[in-house]
Parts: sequence; C-alpha cells; structure tokens
Amino acid sequence: MLKVHHLRVGRSVFTVWLLEELGAPYELEIYIRNEMGRAPPELKNAHPLGKSPVIEDDGFVLAESGAIALYLLDKFDPENKLGPATGDAKATAEWNQWLMYSEASAFAPLLMKLLLSRMDDKPPVFEMFSSGEVALQLGYLEERLSDREFVMGDRFTAPDIGTTYIAQMAERLGELGPYPNLAAYLARNTARPAFQRALEKTGG
Repeated sequence: MLKVHHLRVGRSVFTVWLLEELGAPYELEIYIRNEMGRAPPELKNAHPLGKSPVIEDDGFVLAESGAIALYLLDKFDPENKLGPATGDAKATAEWNQWLMYSEASAFAPLLMKLLLSRMDDKPPVFEMFSSGEVALQLGYLEERLSDREFVMGDRFTAPDIGTTYIAQMAERLGELGPYPNLAAYLARNTARPAFQRALEKTGG
C-alpha cells in the first residue's frame, strides 16, 4: 500500500487531502517536529533531504509536492476528476502552471514573511521585499478568483489544493484581510469533507 511520510504542521497534509479527494488507499507515517520546529532525523530514512511530503509505493520513493500530485493523479484518477480538461493543450498547460504556482512563485515570499515575524531585529530591506512580494502574490490570486470559484474555473481540481495552502499560510500571517475573494476561497475549500478528513487523520 502507498505510504505517506507526514511531518506535522507542514505541507504534507495537502498530499493527504489529495488522496482523500481521490478516495485512494494509503497509510500514514507521522513525524513530530522538535522544539526548534525542525523535522526529526528519522525522516531522512525516507528521503535523504529529510523533507516532507514523501511517498513510498512498492519501493518507489517520490518527493516534491507537484511531482507527487502528478503521480497520484496518474495512478488514482482515471476519470480525470481533478485533472485538466482533456484534449486541450493550452488548458493542460495552464493547469500545470497553477499546479506548480504555489511552490514555484507564492511560497517563498510567505516563508520569508514568516521567518521575519520571528525575528526581533528585522533587516529593513528583507521586510520591504517580503511585504511587496506577498502583496503581489495575494493580489494576483485575488484577481484570479474575482470571477470564478476555483483557480481553473467552476470545478475544483488538484491545483486548488496547493493554492489553498498559500491562502491558509497568508491567513496565519494575518495577511488575508484585504483579499475577500481569497478568504472566501479558503473557507470554501477547507470546508470540503476530504480536507476535514485529512486534518483529522494527520493532526494538521
């Protein structure tokens, strides 16, 4: 059976959410962060980088959220419920763009904002940069969601899982106030039964 290596208080809950949406069988191995918020060394037994999410499937080990999502969709979504529109190269490319967007563009500015929030002496240049980049990314999402329920239109698809993570991170940083479309999107997606099951099973 497919195994998910899940690090508590991390992105791997979103891999579990995808599996729940797909109704796929899996087992969880849960790791607890240390007092510094770092992953325990045991996670390196699953992947040399000691990172999460990581999946194992009959001896095949895979990391990186986007790659994992593509693998799981190929394996467990024959009806293409969460994939791109079939037979349309441009729609598929746009779907891929949004699948990669959360980690390729949006995550780094929010991570910088998070790290700065924990510092007493914040370097002004980094604070200015992170604030500008966070506003740019959240404004981009706000506009995208101005005329649609989900990033690809009126249908929930796999890219919405990563984008929800970005919205959730922004909310935790207190950055979501000026973006009502994104806030409504976050509430809508986190109310989904599959997300609630993922939270319950992983502990967050």
